Order: sequence, then C-alpha cells, then structure tokens
Amino acid sequence: MSGFMIDSGATLMCPHGGSVNIVASNANVTAGAPVAVQTDTMIISGCPFAPGGVASPCIQVQWVVADTRISVGGVPTLSQGSTGLCLAATGAPQGAVIVASTQTRTQSV
Repeated sequence: MSGFMIDSGATLMCPHGGSVNIVASNANVTAGAPVAVQTDTMIISGCPFAPGGVASPCIQVQWVVADTRISVGGVPTLSQGSTGLCLAATGAPQGAVIVASTQTRTQSV
C-alpha cells in the first residue's frame, strides 16, 4: 500500500462517525508517535449506528490489507492505502475505516 504511515496520533473514524483509538503495540516511532501495525488493537467509541432502531455500533477495526514492504518486528505497518473493516460486537462488518488524517513526514511506497 502507499501513502503516509499511520501512527498512534492519526485520526481514524468508522463510517458512522465513531472515533478510533489506536493502542500501539510497539515503541518504534515516526513523527513523534508509535507506528501502527496490522495487529494493533483499535477500539471504536461513539458509533451511533442503529439500523431499524436496533443499536449495532462499530467497536473495533480489523485490518485486511496492510503495507507489503514495511514491517515492524515482522508485522506489516499501516498507511493511508491500507484497508480496515469496522466490526460490530457480533463480528459483522459495518464498512471501511476512514483515515481522516495522518502524520505527514513518513511515507510508505
């Protein structure tokens, strides 16, 4: 994938406007914050999704496409071109995660 790398200071959202909190599992830093990798825990809060009046908020992100050329400790890093799915508590996919902003110093090619 390509684009600026995602770190723990990036702004990510679910397709319904919930905020994603990145819990980085490593100490490798880019632009002052730990780099996000495919296996990091990403918790979503504040998702208002309730189809038909039944609450079904997004609660986590599962990354299905990560960087192919850069890794940290053998785990692929994440960048703007990576693809993550927001999941409900049932594991049902709710849509793609939105990468609203990243650091602008380090790019993946």
